[in-house]
Amino acid sequence: MKTIDELLAEGVTGKRVFVRADLNVPLSGTTITDDGRIRAVRPTVEKLAAAGARVIVASHLGRPKGAPDPAFSLAPAAARLGELIGADVAFATDTVGESARATVAALTDGKVAVIENLRFNPGETSKDDAERGAFADRLAELADVYVGDGFGAVHRKHASVFDLPARLPHAAGDLIATEVGVLKKLTENVERPYAVVLGGSKVSDKLGVIDHLLERADRILIGGGMAYTFLKAQGHEVGSSLLQEDQIPAVLEYLERAEAKGVEFVLPVDVVVSEQFPDLRTKAPTEHRTVPADAIPAGFMGLDNGPETNKLYASKLADAVTVFWNGPMGVFEHPDYTEGTRAVAQALVNSSGFSVVGGGDSAAAVRILGFDENAFGHISTGGGASLEYLEGKTLPGLAALED
Repeated sequence: MKTIDELLAEGVTGKRVFVRADLNVPLSGTTITDDGRIRAVRPTVEKLAAAGARVIVASHLGRPKGAPDPAFSLAPAAARLGELIGADVAFATDTVGESARATVAALTDGKVAVIENLRFNPGETSKDDAERGAFADRLAELADVYVGDGFGAVHRKHASVFDLPARLPHAAGDLIATEVGVLKKLTENVERPYAVVLGGSKVSDKLGVIDHLLERADRILIGGGMAYTFLKAQGHEVGSSLLQEDQIPAVLEYLERAEAKGVEFVLPVDVVVSEQFPDLRTKAPTEHRTVPADAIPAGFMGLDNGPETNKLYASKLADAVTVFWNGPMGVFEHPDYTEGTRAVAQALVNSSGFSVVGGGDSAAAVRILGFDENAFGHISTGGGASLEYLEGKTLPGLAALED
């Protein structure tokens, strides 16, 4: 795929460059609680603006129902982008309508605009090729060149990700180039020992990546809500912990395959439990205690890894040369249940190996818990995209950027 530097060498002064970014940031009302994805696209925007391009930044945010919804407006993201680049950023209040056309027409060389949430138009996410293509046609009228830099969306066959690049000269932005380069380090000629840490709530979300990594990883450490399905598969009672009973046969197969291949599966040995799920809004203190992972009392739910598990996981990561981590170890949003996630993050910081934090909640946790992002090898902007790449899937947004 063509790089942005190759595009710049051809000249972009005066050209309208459509940048498909990923500004899908978490919001509390209109306040951005984690601006990592905006900061990630900043280098590409600044590089294009400095070269004299008329930069049109587009993205989705959340899951509106194909119609305008003020709760999902990109206005806060546009304002934050302006703060980061130190320049005024114009904002269009629609995607391809009168405001978008007028905003783009008013751009001069080196200036930047953001258009409203692409998912306010049903054509963006439509499964109908014609409807999606029609929206891509209207987006293409706004621009002369396309730059794909929204890595968090490249696993989606959406109009602005898949269809639009076919209608314009196109190149990959710096962020996508970096993300793909990192993921190749996790899939091609991996330096060993290679350890993978998987957390989050559901085993079903990670089945494909576990299946693929069983052929590549040396150790797989399991935490978060998905750990309880593994513990149940081993015959342990898990109380009222999150459980996907229908996934137990698949989990048993993975455990058997891992043993046959010499891949070490590491599960919690102790967990922090409570009789109730914590209030994440008030973050009020909860009654909780630590119990062995094979002795969770009836009526109690596991909400975090315990201290012995934290020590175990740190020891399993200490000598790893390559580490991929996706998914928190517990309900890290509540102060009573942060330690499992904090312990994994600290183990990666302490490691001399190459560590990749695989986007999504893991990336948010690293920032919320106060870790220096530069202490990790790479923090991905795309959890789902990273996982699908590691599964060996073809990602529509990357395929569309191939020449």
